[in-house]
Amino acid sequence: FLGSVLYVAAHPDDENTRLISFLANEKKAHTTYLSLTRGDGGQNLIGPEISELLGVIRTEELLMARSVDNGRQMFTRAIDFGYSKNAEETISIWDTEQVKADVVWAIRRTRPDVIINRFSHKTSGETHGHHTASAMLSFDLFEKTGDKNVHPEQLKYVQPWSPQRLFFNTSWWFYGSEEKFKKADKSALMSLDVGTYFPLLGKSNTEIAAESRSKHKCQGFGSTGTRGLQLEYLELLKGDMPASKSDIFEGINTTWSRVKGGHKVQPLVDELLKGYDFRNPHLSVPQLIKIYNKIRETKDAFWRDMKMKETEDLIVACSGL
Repeated sequence: FLGSVLYVAAHPDDENTRLISFLANEKKAHTTYLSLTRGDGGQNLIGPEISELLGVIRTEELLMARSVDNGRQMFTRAIDFGYSKNAEETISIWDTEQVKADVVWAIRRTRPDVIINRFSHKTSGETHGHHTASAMLSFDLFEKTGDKNVHPEQLKYVQPWSPQRLFFNTSWWFYGSEEKFKKADKSALMSLDVGTYFPLLGKSNTEIAAESRSKHKCQGFGSTGTRGLQLEYLELLKGDMPASKSDIFEGINTTWSRVKGGHKVQPLVDELLKGYDFRNPHLSVPQLIKIYNKIRETKDAFWRDMKMKETEDLIVACSGL
């Protein structure tokens, strides 16, 4: 699966671990959480560290959370200066040009087909100003990351990149109550059931997400895992709505054919899956080595390097090392 998604919010613990885990583990997408700050303006329930030292703790907690849900983690240079009344105040205090450059860098670095905002860009003054500002920056920069004249200094390392869809990950909380959300018109929303169960792990996706969420110890966060249906709602902000309203990647090429030279990889992958014997995984190693060598010949460094690493991991696992 060659698809990428970037989830954007303001602080450590703002991220929706259910959705991140679902996209990383069920969809197999390259899934990254961009936290604009490191949370150094918050409180600490487990020790005396505040300010910069708290930012170090919350950074490590985020990395631990991602090690559980298999997402990746990025930050910007935005400072968490505590509670902010509205987005305009936040933007006036942040070095916004620097933060904008970091958001552009994150998009170009992770090359998301889809960006998902945790917060609404329309509600300045109704919630924490950092929250709204994170969504506003994502919304405003959506088209600009594909322009080579925007932060051209980055192009020594990355290429311009244009995402295809931008969503707002809404929920009943943004409507004021579960009752109001039940009555609300949801025709403009799409929904995903992220309650997937993974038999080989003996865990549901929401149980994994709860373990990930519970890594935010200094904020007193902890979640109890559940099983069964769990709907996440997405409001389309930019791009085209997927026809079935059930898959954020629908209509986007996420196969090896999107990569130059990738047409030689896909048949080998199909052959590997067809012949896989779960009782004797070592028999797949020769085919995995063929796949590894074909991936190495492809021309897209982003997918080439990532998929070579994933194939290495499979070779190690199938060899029983």
